[in-house]
Amino acid sequence: MGEMTIERESVEEPAGGAMPSAASDEQLVAMLVDRARSEGLQLTGEGGLLQQLTKRVLESALEGEITDHVGYEKHDPAGKNNGNSRNGTRAKTVLTDVGPVEVRVPRDTAGSFEPQIVKKRQRRLSGVDEMVLSLSAKGLTHGEISAHLAEVYGAEVSKQTISTITDKVMEGMAEWQNRPLDRVYPVLFVDAINVKIRDGQVANRPVYVVMAVTTEGTRDILGIWAGDGGEGAKYWLHVFTELKNRGLDDVLMLVCDGLKGLPEAVETVWPRTIVQTCVVHLLRNSFRYAARQDWDKVAKALSPSTPHPAKTRRRSGSGSSRKPGAESIRRSSSCGRTPGPSSCPSSPSTSRYARSSARRTRSSP
Repeated sequence: MGEMTIERESVEEPAGGAMPSAASDEQLVAMLVDRARSEGLQLTGEGGLLQQLTKRVLESALEGEITDHVGYEKHDPAGKNNGNSRNGTRAKTVLTDVGPVEVRVPRDTAGSFEPQIVKKRQRRLSGVDEMVLSLSAKGLTHGEISAHLAEVYGAEVSKQTISTITDKVMEGMAEWQNRPLDRVYPVLFVDAINVKIRDGQVANRPVYVVMAVTTEGTRDILGIWAGDGGEGAKYWLHVFTELKNRGLDDVLMLVCDGLKGLPEAVETVWPRTIVQTCVVHLLRNSFRYAARQDWDKVAKALSPSTPHPAKTRRRSGSGSSRKPGAESIRRSSSCGRTPGPSSCPSSPSTSRYARSSARRTRSSP
């Protein structure tokens, strides 16, 4: 199976053209990290990374619907001369929470097929982002996915139809979840999103999204995993080992919030990877150590603590005046999950590792 990149979204090049090929390894990694931080890795909303994943989920569900309607699997000889058969697809664009999505809607020769998840003449779908995250997460049971689809479709769709649709959605998601990955990614982001999982009752469960910035400067969702809220080192070791088994040999930096057991798992799978607390979370958590009336001062004092890497290098070695209270506030920002260099927005150890890792990559066969 070839590598699939349907969920990949390009990141704009900096003003002035493409990234210079003569840039050093240190500058390259710094540019990628800084760009990812400044632009964010947006999941939902127009232009988010879920658009193509939404297309896959919707088309998988539609394939389940047409299979149930005509009574045979795609390319099955049993469909010949049975009175009604598949008749290709037609393109349709629907507006969703994650932006416009073009889907291929199946047709039948009798013209009797009435799609349910994307109805005829329907141009807008709501609640798609949570549905896609729920159905795409690895680790959910057949019953949990079936229960979610049953709620999406409603009582007018039979249990047998829901079962067929569930099988097709799980088949489509398994192909996406197990696709090969690049050997090296400069930056991985691990983030948790709470979604409603249905299986007899509705319960909020964390869904963990692993996103990457590639060496070409594009952004990619590598995988989505369902948790139960009690994840630890064993859970993360399973996730990262799975990524490694799909071809991911090296990661320069992994950015996350304070997820229990994650640094230990990274150390086991990718020993030289820098684990860094997400800058947004680091700054947000810093407000816990200041009185509410001082929050404006905290925000102003922290603003120079996450500068552009190039500006950091230009200022290094030169004297600078600090705002009142900045020293104590900077100490509070080090109270994140991972103290020391791995919590710094731009640390020398990161640059040193980036250079050594890049050399290892170039020397690999």
